[in-house]
Amino acid sequence: MTEISFEDQVVIVTGAGGGLGRTYALDVARRGGAVVVNDLGGSVEGPGGSSDMADRVVAEIEAAGGRAIANYDSVATRSGARRIVESALSAFGRVDALINNAGNMRVKPFEDFSGEDLDAILAVHLVGSFNVTQAVWPHMKAQGYGRVVFTCSSTGMYGDRLYACYAAAKAGVAGLMNVLSIEGKPHGILCNALMPNAMSRMTEMVGAKLAETGIRPAGDSAALIAAVKDSMEPAFSTGLAVYLASRACTSTRSI
Repeated sequence: MTEISFEDQVVIVTGAGGGLGRTYALDVARRGGAVVVNDLGGSVEGPGGSSDMADRVVAEIEAAGGRAIANYDSVATRSGARRIVESALSAFGRVDALINNAGNMRVKPFEDFSGEDLDAILAVHLVGSFNVTQAVWPHMKAQGYGRVVFTCSSTGMYGDRLYACYAAAKAGVAGLMNVLSIEGKPHGILCNALMPNAMSRMTEMVGAKLAETGIRPAGDSAALIAAVKDSMEPAFSTGLAVYLASRACTSTRSI
């Protein structure tokens, strides 16, 4: 992928303070793109907030000679989504690509989920993807170009125990992508989705929850990582995400 360049382009990456989002932001910047590193800095389950995570990634990018700004707004609100896009326009004058990566996680049996659990998961994964994409959409239409990358999940497409809220949200993201790929194509906006797998603080939390329930034995995650080796490293999924956000991508409506 050495030929892929983001020179003179601006990319927003939500949830870019760690895990997959961090590697996406670093790789885009390495390829010449200016990056808005958005991260609320909350916990895996959602509560809390801190500027530290986004600031650290911006510092990494700048130390390597790249361009980036931090943004700490929540994707879950329309006003927060607008501010994310406005920060890109204010700092860099345009937005060429959006990688919707922000997420949270709650894991429990279906009957134990509360309304607040459902609202929290939908607000970040589905509503958040809707909000930020809608905020950036008019600017992409006006310039006749855009790339939007959504994050789906095999859990949403195929199912798994203890993920009812997460699966519902991720399946909804797939539906959103399908519609926007149709609406965006006449305007040069291509929309695709990833179903990535990677070790991160989110997957570590999930592994611990599954061990608590007895669904997955304690230590089973380590055995899995040993078996699949580097395919669970965040960098393993980064190449495809970055390609889908780039000029080189001609695909649309793909998962």
